[in-house]
Amino acid sequence: MNRSWNPLLIYNTYTRQKEKFKTIEDNKVKMYVCGPTVYNYIHIGNARPIIFFDLVHRYFKYLGYEVEFVSNVTDVDDKIIKRALEEGVTEAQVSEKYLNYFLESTRALNTLPLTSMPKVTENMNEMIKFIKGLVAEGYAYEASGDVYFRINKLQEYGRLSGKKIEELEVGVRIDEDLKKENPLDFVLWKKTNQGITWSAPWGKGRPGWHTECVVMIDKQFGSQIDIHGGGADLQFPHHENEMAQSICMNGHSLAKYWMHVGRLGLNNEKMSKSLGNVINVQDLIRSIDPNAFRLFMLSVHYRQPINYSEETIQVAIKEWQKIESTYGQLFLKLDLEQTLDIEEESVIEIEGLMSSFTEALDDDFNTANAMASLYSLIKEINKMIRAKAAPAQCKYALMTLQNMIYILGFDLSKNRLTLEERDLMKAWEEARSAKDFTKADEIRTKLQDFGVL
Repeated sequence: MNRSWNPLLIYNTYTRQKEKFKTIEDNKVKMYVCGPTVYNYIHIGNARPIIFFDLVHRYFKYLGYEVEFVSNVTDVDDKIIKRALEEGVTEAQVSEKYLNYFLESTRALNTLPLTSMPKVTENMNEMIKFIKGLVAEGYAYEASGDVYFRINKLQEYGRLSGKKIEELEVGVRIDEDLKKENPLDFVLWKKTNQGITWSAPWGKGRPGWHTECVVMIDKQFGSQIDIHGGGADLQFPHHENEMAQSICMNGHSLAKYWMHVGRLGLNNEKMSKSLGNVINVQDLIRSIDPNAFRLFMLSVHYRQPINYSEETIQVAIKEWQKIESTYGQLFLKLDLEQTLDIEEESVIEIEGLMSSFTEALDDDFNTANAMASLYSLIKEINKMIRAKAAPAQCKYALMTLQNMIYILGFDLSKNRLTLEERDLMKAWEEARSAKDFTKADEIRTKLQDFGVL
């Protein structure tokens, strides 16, 4: 895709600067984002990377790229084992329960379907083979049934996170694990009898978390990917350790661009499941429109922290209601004039009013500025409605608004008026013009019953 006139810039955590985006394979984006560990309900902090990378997915599709978007499911973990014991069920039942909840929540947030969601338990043979390769090449070693990665074998270790090995070693307890050659060496295979286990050359156990994503990326894509994303909390040690293994075994840094999303705080405090101060996604969207929550999430640049409070969410709710109202009025106006011709192409091709919107997204997905462009468009549309602008102008405005709504991921579906509803709307307008308010009120009640007003 030729975007030389207005290049898309992405802040690459690996290089700590904005870089012009260029795909490894022409016109195809290969993107991987770390997925859920399915032991608990998804909370609104978990939802921030999901919503942001869905916007990235949508924008690439809007630009005409073929997008292969993969996110894993960690369905074996100490936390899953603990939850299974607490609930008196199997680990598989825990994983299935919370994965279903996760998928229900992401659908409610109007995210596009992913290309694939591989599970750890379905890729165990590949993980064991990968770890064996690291051991054979001297990058890893076995100690009493556990397998560790030798970080001293990799000069680049710490580059992604900006951490230096000597600084990390200062804060490490030397007696933490006497089996390790270096206290910072991380586990690739954990020997255990607790929970579900697999047989491996080093004994029964299961893989370390940091190996899972490397193996599944390699299996899914077979080469370096364009974008690897996740929350800022994954930058170290998870993504650092993923990269280390990939450099050693595959000869590349796993991804060309690394993207990390800032934390979401709750009332200016850190939100975490371990602390117990969380709001579950499903609980929130039972009380507010999911679109308003999505608007709140996109109101701040993705690399910046964002704070959730009753005050901030109420602002988002009011802004969303304005957008929804304007969209409904414009849609209704064009439908009544029978000039509403909504085609798929209207979500693909757009110029003019989209310029400032796309320029904002081209600048490292600056959603805050993109939302400002959306608000400006809403104001212009309201002026057009009041001025009874020509249908062609209104249709162009609707097409522009639909493109913005598609990219931002809002769910605004409107049904066309039936012939009866159209006749009622015309009769209502005529009664109001004739100041026959009794008749106008009767017709208005019918239109409200139909859900038109």
